[in-house]
Amino acid sequence: MALIFHFSPPAQADEAALRTIIAKFATAKNFQATVQIVGELAATGDPSVERSLTALSNGELYFRKADASVFIGKEQGQAILLADPLNGDGAGEAAKAEVTKIKVNNTLRRTIRDALGGLTLSSADPAARLAAARTMFKTPNAATIEALDAAILNEAVASVKKQLEQARASAVLVSDLPASEKLAAISVLKARGDRDALSLLTAFATGAEDGAVKEATEGAIAGITGTLAIWNAAQNVWYGVSLGSVLLLAAIGLAITFGVMGVINMAHGEMVMLGAYTTFVVQNVIRTSFPGLFDWSLAIALPLAFLVAGAVGLAIERGIIRFLYGRPLETLLATWGVSLILQQAVRTIFGPTNREVGNPSWMSGGFEIGQLAITWNRLWIVVFSLGVFAILLYVMKRTPWGLQMRAVTQNRRMASSMGIRTPWVDALTFALGSGIAGIAGVALSQIDNVSPNLGQGYIIDSFMVVVFGGVGNLWGTLVGAFSLGILNKFLEPYAGAVLGKILVLVLIILFIQKRPRGLFALKGRAVEA
Repeated sequence: MALIFHFSPPAQADEAALRTIIAKFATAKNFQATVQIVGELAATGDPSVERSLTALSNGELYFRKADASVFIGKEQGQAILLADPLNGDGAGEAAKAEVTKIKVNNTLRRTIRDALGGLTLSSADPAARLAAARTMFKTPNAATIEALDAAILNEAVASVKKQLEQARASAVLVSDLPASEKLAAISVLKARGDRDALSLLTAFATGAEDGAVKEATEGAIAGITGTLAIWNAAQNVWYGVSLGSVLLLAAIGLAITFGVMGVINMAHGEMVMLGAYTTFVVQNVIRTSFPGLFDWSLAIALPLAFLVAGAVGLAIERGIIRFLYGRPLETLLATWGVSLILQQAVRTIFGPTNREVGNPSWMSGGFEIGQLAITWNRLWIVVFSLGVFAILLYVMKRTPWGLQMRAVTQNRRMASSMGIRTPWVDALTFALGSGIAGIAGVALSQIDNVSPNLGQGYIIDSFMVVVFGGVGNLWGTLVGAFSLGILNKFLEPYAGAVLGKILVLVLIILFIQKRPRGLFALKGRAVEA
């Protein structure tokens, strides 16, 4: 059953008249009578009736049996807390047996929703008007066209007016207005060009008769479909960049240690895990002792995660790895054993279940550019990963230690003969790579589950990035991470996540057959020998 509302201007109606209409709910005999009362309230155009209509929709409108007075009610044990239906003031309480809930069904809820949408169109708050217009766009109703026309005429905010025009266009499609009106509505929806517009046009096209209107609808559908295909490709690129930034953070430390020391560090993922758990500990301390600093929790966790993971990495290198140089298989097995020990240690201390790490307010939510959805946490991780890359590049290219590190990478024996203490370069390089993995864990804690197995999900991908980009080459790691991230996201819709990764692995194997040293091979006599 459709009810046509004639919404009044936003002038205040007489309170006594409003209460008289609301009192009719107590005597309504059926849903049809209740719908008529909702229409009367909506026709007043008074925003104060929103409270009672919302309560009715939520099943919270009651009338007292003794005097048929209507109240908003909240259940509290065996009693009902009563409130005035217009101003919300408390009106005492009543036993459940003393009041009767006014029944509501889905049809009535839809009627109330349409009525509330029309009332909100006259709100003084532009955000409320915009929300109402969006709701009316998604649930088109020919009965709202008159109210939308009045709202469009009076609207001064351009963004709200545009949304109101789009809501009117959606309502016109389900109306019996002439073809000229529908052609104009189709043009408005085509200009909008999103998935919601496509859904409305597709539904309209199935019932449209042959002629100019149907041709225009099909043309609009084809145009929107083509536009959305471009936006979908852009969205996949963004997802790939986002994944690539994660891979860059996870792999950049591994690229340094693998390139300088030739060590296959299977415990690198556990350094990432330690960084994530450091973030968890920092946030727990802040929540319990300094809740006002929560938005600074990541800034506090970053240096601590670097120090914790770097110290553990230094201990591993000094205690185990330095005795195994030149024996890559034994290094691989030893670091794999270390990774199991670290995982079990974390399980013992923190338990095997996932731990909650919250997002600061500045990393929560998202925004849209056209049809491209971007979340703040992913965007900040992309920015952060590029920042880490830039700092590391500066260290490698512009500092004495970076010069020594590059010298050891290119020709270890020559560097040693020139007085460079290669054992300490190895140790500090391993600590640096582990520390970077630790700050990668801080970033990953914002988008992934913090658990003892966190690092295992990134270790294989990290090795693929390093090998594909060129061992020890930072630019190769950057290009490799973003290339593999974007390739993964384009393959996933067709092959699935697991098969997509397998295909990427196969492609890398084929690539390495042609270029064994990766995209950017290191230069140097020892390297080329």
